[in-house]
Amino acid sequence: MMATAALRAPRDSARSKSRLAAAAGSSDPDVKVIVRELAAVADYIAHIKQEIGALRANELYRDRIPTAHDELGSVVKATASATHSIMKAAEDILEAKETSFASYKAHVDENVLAIFEACSFQDITGQRISKVVEALRHVEKRLSRFASAVNARDSSEAPDPEDALRQARREVMMLNGPAADGAGVKQDDIDKLFA
Repeated sequence: MMATAALRAPRDSARSKSRLAAAAGSSDPDVKVIVRELAAVADYIAHIKQEIGALRANELYRDRIPTAHDELGSVVKATASATHSIMKAAEDILEAKETSFASYKAHVDENVLAIFEACSFQDITGQRISKVVEALRHVEKRLSRFASAVNARDSSEAPDPEDALRQARREVMMLNGPAADGAGVKQDDIDKLFA
């Protein structure tokens, strides 16, 4: 049905334009004004359709956003694994029971090497996060182009109830996460509260 409508759309558009052209030839000035306004609306609708197509929402939904989600999941796993390895190696150093300096040094060297190896996660996670940032930049660019093309304005209506509930929960439970540099409460101010 959708394919049939898509095939019919160009013919319907051509038929509508020929009707508008015929009406534009009318001698009635009111008809000419209405025809011009309808032609402008038709052009605007065609432009919006073109911009919606350029947004390629299905690709964003099907490919880019799930890929970003998977990459962030991998970053979380790699970070957790590296943290576990680093903590284990540090605990092994602290719990060392070697009696000679040589065996203690070998034990420390082995665990420090394990810590260095665990820290290599940063390179891989940096690459993964770069992919996510690129995907978000792509989404932002497409949405910005679309919003500009259709002269979109933010609605003054209340936000989605789920989003409003999530935001209220974040504020009540202080689930804002780490603050950006220069934002948030300074440690000196926190220390003053306990002084």
